Amino acid sequence: MILLTGGTGTLGRHVTPLLLEAGQQVRILSRHAQPPRDGIEYVTGDLVAGTGIAEAVAGVSTILHLAGSNKGDDVATRNLMAAAKNVQHVVFISVIGADRVPLAWLQSQLAAEQAIKESGVPWTILRAAQFHDLVLKIAQAMTKLPIVPVPGMRLQPVDVRDVAARLVELTLGEPAGLVPELAGPQEYEMRSVLTSYLQATGKRRPKVPLRIPGKAGKAYRAGDNLTLDGARGTRTWEAFLAERVQGSSRL
Repeated sequence: MILLTGGTGTLGRHVTPLLLEAGQQVRILSRHAQPPRDGIEYVTGDLVAGTGIAEAVAGVSTILHLAGSNKGDDVATRNLMAAAKNVQHVVFISVIGADRVPLAWLQSQLAAEQAIKESGVPWTILRAAQFHDLVLKIAQAMTKLPIVPVPGMRLQPVDVRDVAARLVELTLGEPAGLVPELAGPQEYEMRSVLTSYLQATGKRRPKVPLRIPGKAGKAYRAGDNLTLDGARGTRTWEAFLAERVQGSSRL
């Protein structure tokens, strides 16, 4: 039995069918009660509040921990691992730059990693770049402004399907510690990301440079959010964008 946290999120919706295709029993921890369906068992609970976790981990051999939010990921992970002493393997999705970029959210990811390492449970951690889906949301939000601010930073966006496939591979394997990071196949300046989105959607907006202040800005300018020697996904930002824009235009 594999316990999947975050199973109803963007990444979880791609991971779950891959686990089922591999013949695995899947249990999903969800904040909202749901009946069993499609061979999936659901347990109601909340990782941050610490409810339902004991029931969720009962009889589980492996945990694939995907649940995340804007804050509290470290608390959620500590609560999960406190109840997971009999689990044989925990797999966690983290973020490239968690140990280098001084942002509160990334620091919470690093603290979550540490909670797993200190739990005594054999573990595997994959740090991935920003998903195409997140970059698209950022582009959509920024281009709603009459003048688009362009932060001076670079990205290596990765397709969620590439991350899902890698996570399932790791989940079905032996505990491997901190594995090579996973980024997209290409690196982009934020300006090119925003320009490509505007072109794909037929919009025109003037753009102005934006300098990210403080230590976080210094880290982004230095490329601390990038990987130099990690693994690479196969789907580019351009392919994802074309797929998403064409899909929207048919609705």
